[in-house]
Amino acid sequence: MPRLKKTPLVLCEEDRNFLKRLSQSRTEQVRRVERANVLLHYADGMKSSAIAALMQLSVSSVDKCINKALQFGIHQALEDFKRSGRPVELTAEARAWIVSLACQKPKELGYSYELWTMNLLAQHVREHAVEQGHPSAAQMAKGTVSRLLAAQELKPHKIAYYVERRDPDFDAKRAQVLHVYQQVEWKIANDEFQMSCDAVVSYDEKPGIQAIGTTSPDLPPVPGQHSTWSRDYEYVRHGTMTLMAAIDLVSGEVLGSVVDRHRSKEFVDFLRMLDAHYPSDFRIQVVLDNHSAHTSKETRAYLETVPNRFEFVFTPKHGSWLNVIETFFSRMTRSFLRGLRVASKAELKERIELYLKEVNANPTPFRWKYGMESATQ
Repeated sequence: MPRLKKTPLVLCEEDRNFLKRLSQSRTEQVRRVERANVLLHYADGMKSSAIAALMQLSVSSVDKCINKALQFGIHQALEDFKRSGRPVELTAEARAWIVSLACQKPKELGYSYELWTMNLLAQHVREHAVEQGHPSAAQMAKGTVSRLLAAQELKPHKIAYYVERRDPDFDAKRAQVLHVYQQVEWKIANDEFQMSCDAVVSYDEKPGIQAIGTTSPDLPPVPGQHSTWSRDYEYVRHGTMTLMAAIDLVSGEVLGSVVDRHRSKEFVDFLRMLDAHYPSDFRIQVVLDNHSAHTSKETRAYLETVPNRFEFVFTPKHGSWLNVIETFFSRMTRSFLRGLRVASKAELKERIELYLKEVNANPTPFRWKYGMESATQ
């Protein structure tokens, strides 16, 4: 577009007021505000080079804006001319191809990534669109990919976890566990446990409890200076311990044993502890998971020595969340174990045993409510 030289831009009062309001706007597009200022400066007699220097624009950009105003008016000068040519439209086949890519893992296509990022997916589309027969996607931008996937309600950059029911008897075992909990609730409500010869416990192991020690003493809070305890970032690992625990579903009492390992030998020792804890004429129902130690040769051999003493109720595979003891372990992790530091594994064991004594000084029976309505069906 040739520049119309030495042609002044004459603004009527209405046009000048319009450009002034636009030049001071905080909500208008930046390009419109800049062009309004260019036109005002030119109408006041400034040269293109001076306007460009003042506004930190190129002289050619200033000239284009002024020439458009002189030829087509100030309102046209504020806008972009439509570009020549028709923009390439993304075909339905290209859209389907991009969606199918999003439903694959990048590693299946030779990348190191496990999940897509929008940048990586857009880059892959641009690099392979033509060879895959989708030239309409050859200039695909990240934002276009994002909008396309949003329209399909796809989020390939995120993970939602689920639990696969690999146990074919999941529903039956779940119902059996819930039935045990329902019986406990019913007997408590009717005060029948005073006359019952049954004990019902929920059992599991909490492995990997770390014995972590400090390398420097913790510093206490100081009013007005330090609001929290201060601790050195460095620490020492002394090893790990396992807590084997059972919670009495009636009294809330927790029976525990802190051990180095949780093999069949340790599990049998724990059963012996339960056997010694309850009266000899009690039947002890134990809700527990499918750990190999719970059904091992050693465990079965011990159970044969105490016939009719124990009854195991197994949670389904991948259904250990049905076990009430997990609620106790969760509370223990969030309270007692949070920030715990010890000088040795021996101290860790002593602290855990002390914690169990404190819990049992004021026991809280744990109740399972979720899904109980299905236990009667």
